[in-house]
Amino acid sequence: MLTLHGTAIFMRPSAYQEAKSSPKHATVPHNNLLGCSAFYNPVEGHHVQKPHIVPSFKVNFTRASQYLYRSLSERTTRHWLHRFHVNASSDEDFRSSRNIAISLFKRYKNVIDRGGGDNLKEFVSAGVNAYALGCTEEGLRKELMDIKDSGLEIKGLRSNGGGTSLTFKVHSSEVRECILWLSIVFITILCTPQPTIIRWSTAPPVSADVLHQWKGFCALIANAYYTKGMAWLPVKTLQLEQMAVTGSSEEPSVVASRMQLVFSTLEVVSPQWPRV
Repeated sequence: MLTLHGTAIFMRPSAYQEAKSSPKHATVPHNNLLGCSAFYNPVEGHHVQKPHIVPSFKVNFTRASQYLYRSLSERTTRHWLHRFHVNASSDEDFRSSRNIAISLFKRYKNVIDRGGGDNLKEFVSAGVNAYALGCTEEGLRKELMDIKDSGLEIKGLRSNGGGTSLTFKVHSSEVRECILWLSIVFITILCTPQPTIIRWSTAPPVSADVLHQWKGFCALIANAYYTKGMAWLPVKTLQLEQMAVTGSSEEPSVVASRMQLVFSTLEVVSPQWPRV
């Protein structure tokens, strides 16, 4: 435990008046003076304070730092939820890595079941929030795989009509695709002019292999977005990028959906045009 030693001087406002009314040429100690004594100086003609050393005291820095970290985390969470308009049922969705993983998976399933548009923007916004809070693709993958292995069911998001949401189990193929989407969101953020998003962690958001595979893909789209004001690229161009990096390319429809994910991320973190 760290111990601080130092000098501290404390005086109540009324203490000086009490000392001033004391007989002249007399040293007047007071019980209501803490950490110093008051006496009359006949040379200077006024009362002065004579400090003395206060005994050492201990501060529980572990407990204090935990309190500050918890307070900062809660304020940071609220800040990002507000900034990116994440439609979360409550801040509880973002209080742990497991809750974040579940929240992202729900939004991924929402896009698959109900289509993109606003649903895709919600997934992207939740992914940006996960990036800001210091999550990694590997950590969130582990959380989802643990849920899959345990056989737990996840309650889906409610529909716009407010109906009862369905529950579903997590499958390995869905985890792979959901985490790939998230990795593309993370890498897209890395391709934006700095700083766009402040990350509260020094841990790399994605592995070196994933970064190598998708950085060129995302960088092509980000360059078109920032330098040319484009919101679409030829699918063939992106397929050639995939071919150069991995030796193969995905189907045009899949590549187009990846491109849409990157552009949606750019629109969330760095909007270039006014909203209609």
